[in-house]
Amino acid sequence: METPEPRWLTDDETRAWLVLAGMLVRLPAELDAQLQRDAGLSHFEYQVLAGLSEAPGRTLRMSELALFANGSLSRLSHVARRLEDRGWLRRGPDQDNGRFTVATLTEAGWAKVAGSAPGHVAAVRRLVFDPLTQTQVRQLREIGSRLLAATGDAGRPLSQRLGGRAGSLPPRPQPGETGGRVRREAPDAAEAEAGLTPGRT
Repeated sequence: METPEPRWLTDDETRAWLVLAGMLVRLPAELDAQLQRDAGLSHFEYQVLAGLSEAPGRTLRMSELALFANGSLSRLSHVARRLEDRGWLRRGPDQDNGRFTVATLTEAGWAKVAGSAPGHVAAVRRLVFDPLTQTQVRQLREIGSRLLAATGDAGRPLSQRLGGRAGSLPPRPQPGETGGRVRREAPDAAEAEAGLTPGRT
């Protein structure tokens, strides 16, 4: 039986792929370097804290937090232990279902992510949005959504999987508040913890 001929990339596809491959390496490295330099956090650690900062009660099941942060549960558990040692989050049983573990952002954790956000958003703007037109931003969202769907997420953006959260930037406190969160509907994801092992930058 003959082996089917590979679907080789066209010249245009090759050029597009090389650009994308370079971005997949260099952009996460730049974002990670900024956070490490200015906040002493990895990008993944920031994602964990930011996800909790946007959640109702600043609390999420570990399974939901892994989905938001785009990491495996084992990686999240390791990072959560480190953040817990720093006093930025605490873990405990889910009061609604003791089979699950939840993570809660502490006041110190809120202060950490709120203080880290300005530098992070400045880097995101400089590296991603400032070089693009508004039309290109919309195209980027569409292209990114299609590529994420192709990885097996059933076509549902991560923000929809977690109740419409906006992304990796924490909410800004309202005037007169020292902390807080954006009021959002509770996450609609109730999958078993062992079944969630996604992966984004």
